[in-house]
Order: sequence, then C-alpha cells, then structure tokens
Amino acid sequence: MGLDSAFWVTAGAIAVLLALSAFFSGSETALTAASRGKLRSQADKGNTGAQRALDVTEDSERLIGSVLLGNNLVNILATSLATALFTRVFGESGVALATLVMTLLVLIFAEVLPKTYAITEPETAASRVAGVIRVVVTVFAPVVSAVRLLVRLVLRVFGVRTDPDSHILAVREEIAGAIQLGHSEGIVEKEDRDRILGALDLAERTVEEIMLHRSGIEMINADDAPADILAQCLESNYTRLPVYKDDPENIVGVVHAKDLLRAMHGRLTAGQSTAGDLTSFDLSLVAKKPYFVPDTSSLDDQMRQFLKRRSHFALVVDEYGALRGLITLEDILEEIVGEITDEFDPDDEHPIRKSDDGHFLIDGAMTIRDLNRASDWNLPDDEANTIAGLVIHEAQTIPSAGQVFAFHGFRFEILERTDNRITKLKMRPLEKPSRIDEEQR
Repeated sequence: MGLDSAFWVTAGAIAVLLALSAFFSGSETALTAASRGKLRSQADKGNTGAQRALDVTEDSERLIGSVLLGNNLVNILATSLATALFTRVFGESGVALATLVMTLLVLIFAEVLPKTYAITEPETAASRVAGVIRVVVTVFAPVVSAVRLLVRLVLRVFGVRTDPDSHILAVREEIAGAIQLGHSEGIVEKEDRDRILGALDLAERTVEEIMLHRSGIEMINADDAPADILAQCLESNYTRLPVYKDDPENIVGVVHAKDLLRAMHGRLTAGQSTAGDLTSFDLSLVAKKPYFVPDTSSLDDQMRQFLKRRSHFALVVDEYGALRGLITLEDILEEIVGEITDEFDPDDEHPIRKSDDGHFLIDGAMTIRDLNRASDWNLPDDEANTIAGLVIHEAQTIPSAGQVFAFHGFRFEILERTDNRITKLKMRPLEKPSRIDEEQR
C-alpha cells in the first residue's frame, strides 16, 4: 500500500509522543537529582525557574506520580499507534517489527538521551522544565490522588502502613550519606567528615554518653581548711571544681579558681587576713549555685542551655536525683571538632596509643564513639558507652587482668583493672580467615 496522508499523520503523532516521553523522562531525572541547596541559592538570586523547581519538588510523591502517569500515557499511546501503523503496512509481522523499533526509539531518544542530559546539568534542566511540570502536576492531581489512595489501600491489605507526610530519606540521613560517600571517594577529608557528622549527631546523643563519670570528678570538701582548698585549686588542672558538704552526693556549689583567688587576694590586700591566716575565709561567698541537668538531655539541647545561661559547667543527675557525673561545654564541642587539649593536659594521657607489636593500647574509659572516629572502626555503641563497658557487656562479667576475648571482629586483652573498673586494654582487629583456611576447616 502507498504511504498516504494517514501514514504520515500517524508517524508524526508517534514522533510527538516520543518527544513528550523524552520530556517527562528528563524532567523526572532533573527534578529528583537537582540539589535543593543549589536551587535555593539560585532562587535567592532571583532565578524564577529555580523557585518554581523548589515549589514543584515540595511534594515529591505527587510530582513523581504525575510525571510517571504522563510518561506511561504517552509511551503506551505511541506504542499502540506504532503497532497499528506497522500492522497496516507489513501485515501480521508488523507487531514484532513495531515492538523492536519502538523499544529502540524509546530506549535511545526517550530514556537514555534526555536522562543523560538531565543528570549532567540537573539544576539547569530542573529550572527549565519546572513551569510546564507544574501545569502537568495540577492537571493530573485528581488522578494521582486517586492512585495514591488506591496504593495505600492495597498496601494496608498486606499489613504495610505508609505515612503521607514521610519522605524516603530524612534530610539528616541524606547529608550523612552524602558525606560518607564523599569520604569513601576521597573528596571529603576524614576530619571534615567527622566534624559534620559530629554536629549532626548532637540531637541524637544524650549527656550520659559523654559525661565525666562521678568516679573521675575532682571535688572540694567544704569542711577543709581554706588554705588546703586554695592549695587544691592551685594544684588542680581544672578551673571549676564542685564543692560538697558531708557527703560527695551533697553538692552545695561550684568554685571557679579565678573567683577564689580574687576573693582571697582581696582579703589579703584589705588587711583582713595574712597569707598564713585564712581560717576565717567563707568558701560559700565565692561558690556559685550548682547547675544540675538530667542524664537524658540531648547534647544539642544541653549546648543551647549552656549558651543561654552563659555557663560552661553542669552536674549530671539521674531520675532519682543521684549524681552521675559532670559535663562541660568543651565536652560537647569535642564531639564536633575532636579532642581539645591545652598546656594542662599531659601528653602521655592520650587514650589510644599503638604498641610496637601492632596492638592498640586503649584507656578503658574511652568512649566507643571516639575510638571509632579515631580509628575508622565500627564497634557497636548500643549497649555501652565506653570500651570497658563493651567488654563487660559481652563477657557478662568483670574480667580480670590477663583475660582475652574476641568479639565484633576484634581481640581484646585486659591489661589493668582497678577495683571493678577496667582501666587499660590492648586490642587489635582480627584477621579474616583466608579462603584456603576456611576450606581446610
């Protein structure tokens, strides 16, 4: 048969439908791959296309549903027209020929080509197509809403419940994943990764995880002689010291070394006392009211409270009001920037050192998180905060010096134990057995 006008009209319709399919495919890739941060930056500079792209991607489920509906609609229509056209021209063999030709055309011109362009310049492509896509989303809104409702009903039959307001990935997980990927590819330095992830984790971690345990707190006895208290403050590496009376649980104040020295110096210069006679000095005049916080407070909330109160020091208590430990603003900042040291921190007190035989010497009080961050390990911290706590949890007992354990892919050897505390360990990663060893086993 001849190529009449109906043939060319149908062929032209197929070409238009393929172009629309390419538009929908490229738009889907561009709008999902475009960085909202970059779009926001461009929108702030007056780019209306970027602003439209931000608006249309606000409801991602509605956007994807509309684009997929349009894409499938034009693809199925184009395939149907091509089948009818090829059957008319080539007879029964036209069905197979139409399937082959349309598969190649859709794959090359309606999928790979537009998506390759979109993924190359996602923000530019998203800005250009956002206006048209917004119209498509509005037109298809009733159908997409009906489809979404139907999908939820079907999933509910199988026991799956969906949250209409939930996103596939939360913003925090998206950022963390991008940072981890950048580090694995060598784009993001380890220190930068640790700082960003540390800041993101502040809201997920509690004061209890990083506080200095009460066993390590240096305190002042309010009943000690003023001269002894002065000597203790001068010899201490800490600027702020809690003051207790009668019982270490009974914290009555917190003394700042500068306030103490200033008050004593004032008495001496005023002639009220001599350097050897400070017995009448009242410590309560310089002790500030203690600030107590619950051990369940998040680090993010606690940092905000420190900044709001203009305070750097807090005592941590449990739900019964018993003293658990203390936390400072510096402790929270160290979770972001790493260990902060000064001239009063001895060099030999680093909690992790490598021995000559390749083992790592670990302070038992070192937190699992700090060890993971320093060594790029992945020891679990769900059941314990410190390395010593992890060993005790896994061993289900308090080990003695010399005992050796192996779990989570590491070998742990107890080096020192003081009372019921594991103070020093030696550990190393276990070598994975070779394939030959496994076969022999």
